[in-house]
Amino acid sequence: MVAFGKKLKERQIQEWQGYYINYKLMKKRVKQYGHQIEVGTLDRRHVLKDFSRMLDCQIEKIVLFLLEQQGLLAGRIAKLNEDQDALQQEPDIAKLSQLRENYRDVGRDLLKLLFFVEINAVGLRKILKKFDKRFGYRFTDYYVKTRANHPYSQLQQVFKHVGLGAVVGAISRNLHELQEHQGSFLSIYDQPVLPLQDSVVDAMKAAVDRLSHSTNFLNFLAQHALIMQEELPTPTEEIVDDKRYHFMSLILNLANTFLYMINTYIIVPTADDYSMSLGAPATVCGIVIGSMAVAQVFSSVYFSAWSNRSYFRPLVFSSIALLIGNVMYAMAYDSKSITILLLGRLFCGLGSARAVNRRYISDCVPLKIRMQASAGFVSASALGMACGPAIAGLLQTEFKIYKFTFNQNTLPGWVMAVGWFFYMIWLCISFREPSRPTQETKADPQTSDEPARNDALEKGLQQPLLPSTEANQDDEDCGSDDESDDSRGPANSIRSAYRLLTPSVKVQLLIYFMLKYAMEILLSESSVVTTYYFGWSTSSVAIFLACLGLTVLPVNIVVGSYISNMFEDRQILLASEIMVFVGILLSFHILVPYSVPQYVCSGLIMFVSAEVLEGVNLSLLSRVMSSRLSQGTYNGGLLSTEAGTLARVVADATITMAGYLGQKTLLNVTLLPSLIICITSILATCFTYNSLY
Repeated sequence: MVAFGKKLKERQIQEWQGYYINYKLMKKRVKQYGHQIEVGTLDRRHVLKDFSRMLDCQIEKIVLFLLEQQGLLAGRIAKLNEDQDALQQEPDIAKLSQLRENYRDVGRDLLKLLFFVEINAVGLRKILKKFDKRFGYRFTDYYVKTRANHPYSQLQQVFKHVGLGAVVGAISRNLHELQEHQGSFLSIYDQPVLPLQDSVVDAMKAAVDRLSHSTNFLNFLAQHALIMQEELPTPTEEIVDDKRYHFMSLILNLANTFLYMINTYIIVPTADDYSMSLGAPATVCGIVIGSMAVAQVFSSVYFSAWSNRSYFRPLVFSSIALLIGNVMYAMAYDSKSITILLLGRLFCGLGSARAVNRRYISDCVPLKIRMQASAGFVSASALGMACGPAIAGLLQTEFKIYKFTFNQNTLPGWVMAVGWFFYMIWLCISFREPSRPTQETKADPQTSDEPARNDALEKGLQQPLLPSTEANQDDEDCGSDDESDDSRGPANSIRSAYRLLTPSVKVQLLIYFMLKYAMEILLSESSVVTTYYFGWSTSSVAIFLACLGLTVLPVNIVVGSYISNMFEDRQILLASEIMVFVGILLSFHILVPYSVPQYVCSGLIMFVSAEVLEGVNLSLLSRVMSSRLSQGTYNGGLLSTEAGTLARVVADATITMAGYLGQKTLLNVTLLPSLIICITSILATCFTYNSLY
């Protein structure tokens, strides 16, 4: 991997070279501290004092240069404002056009300054984390809190960046007034809803958003998709128009995600009734539901590989497979064949194109809107999960056309078949295959050792910077700053991808497996359990599952906007695991009669805690995973998908096998493995985090 020091040097603006954080010097000093402590020539107090002084000097150098550049930009804007006032008295189209271009030039220089701040923020965060890892101190907590809360804080001068915001506002306002179609010179303050179509202004706003952390919820939600971002973007990456991007193609990808999640969960409320109508036990619903996940284990791999060459053809194949699968699922009722039912679900699983959906966002969506697209991917999944059971609850009717029966068991298949048919037509009409970059020019702008958390230092003004659990994947810890690019190729097999997983990444994947297993047990056996204990109808089960699904987005809003700013990710992670454990424990049926409040409350605790855990877990996972796993077929998204899919397969198989012991013991028998896996993940989390401090 290319070490961070080398990447930092490559991205520096040459004329500003002496004003960047001296990362190489500070890294060398950290090594010297380690040697001096080993031989006993330095004590801890002296190390902390000397390192703090060095950091203060580096930050002061950055701040003073920043203020100087802000003053120069402000002077240029003041001169342009005088020219604009003169033109208002004597309008000249040629001069107006030149004036607009001059404002854009100032905007481009401001964009360079914003990237200057961003690169220094990343360098400061990484050297703090390196120091913590090397010496086992919690120096980051102390340093950020003392420097950020001081009345003369230079950290706040950089990361609150009021001066930079004022310059952005001045450029935006004047460019808005100079738009050709705005003869009345309306101000953005008078009519803020009026759009300003200017790539420079868009790029400035995107850069400010990253620094100000104003997109906190979107950023948190986007992490669920595990779509990695560039750590040290360059100004040109923000303003260059990406010819590969096509809005309607993105919408079609999100629609595919939405429909697939509906398809996954629409059968859950009726799977037990359908199984019994074909002469199988109710608990065979586990196999019926899980057979889709079994096929998805394999489809994720070939769809990921297929997306290296095309996006359109995999989506067409996905639609055809799901259309056939749903027709087979619906026709199994009249055929009286459980085999056709299972084959139909297998075909549906073979059409899982989530790897393509994720890859399209990663490869074809411009950097400035990639976070919103990733959040859209997660939102579409969440809404599909809620809509699936809700739609099933509405299909409570029965009629017959010729030899085909339409009832609550078969209608989910027919409805989804029609949905995929119309989706396929829409796809063929509207999707545009993006152009493929040549091998020579193709550079993966998404790869980094710690994706798109450049604003983490500003977040540290409210809480400590990223914990040192990430440190195992730091590129600067993988070798010297002179490392070559030879090792930056993508993993070419599951085995090579597995070898890139550090202990912390394996723990994150174990946690992901645990939460998906617990959620699948809760959802898949809900119809059997509620019918046995409470006599719930299909509509009641559908309402319960839909309500659970509707909690996904509100929970992520609360966590992404508030809780993540108050606590460290590792604290939220451990607390969420404990709450999942509590939810599982409360779900057991022991001695006292099982009641609806106990089931609903314990299920809600388990599901909501698992949702919180999933967000924080994937957020951490995206930061600790190797940059090589952001590329190619065997990428981090595929590994996380496989871990979650395997968890669902194992959970559904557990339900079916436990059914042979009788419905009376089904609940406790299926909850026991969930409890054991949850305890294991909690112990692994505690051990991993403690060993890193």
